[in-house]
Amino acid sequence: MPIIVESRRKKPATLAKLWPGATIVDVTSKGPAPWVRFSPFFPHGGIPIPNSPQQTAASVEGLWQGLKVFEKEDIDPSKWAITTMRGIKRAGRSRGAVRGHRFGISGADLIGYRDARFRIYLPAYRWVLENRLTRELEQLRTAANDGTVVLLDYETNADVEDLTNPLSHAALVKHYLEGTWPTSS
Repeated sequence: MPIIVESRRKKPATLAKLWPGATIVDVTSKGPAPWVRFSPFFPHGGIPIPNSPQQTAASVEGLWQGLKVFEKEDIDPSKWAITTMRGIKRAGRSRGAVRGHRFGISGADLIGYRDARFRIYLPAYRWVLENRLTRELEQLRTAANDGTVVLLDYETNADVEDLTNPLSHAALVKHYLEGTWPTSS
């Protein structure tokens, strides 16, 4: 089951030369249906917000951005309702530096970037895989059994512990399909 993660920024001809005969799947927010559904920006709806009973977000990215806390601004619940895949990111310029992520809507504790990946982002993305993308995962599994599958993402960092680069959600799909889902040690 060879599954590869490559940059969406690579030219199609380059990818074809690197991976001849491979099934190439763009899982970014710019990808075609149904693969766009793997984007963390995609509004699946009903995604449980950790440590917040009965509270949900439309997208994984909205959940992540909404729980982010800055020096001059606390969480932003409006991010949980965005269904347009736009206007979700929160930059720190006017808000000050990122202080961490709140573990739940009314949680007093702020958790650091690494812990937030393991306690917020990974559980939310896995929930989407297991509750909203089972059909698409089965299609990828079938394609991988037949040959090489290349998943395109803007980010290619597959190491959850590498905090210097954004995490690739395509790499999380690969981890899930290969049974190597990251766990905190």
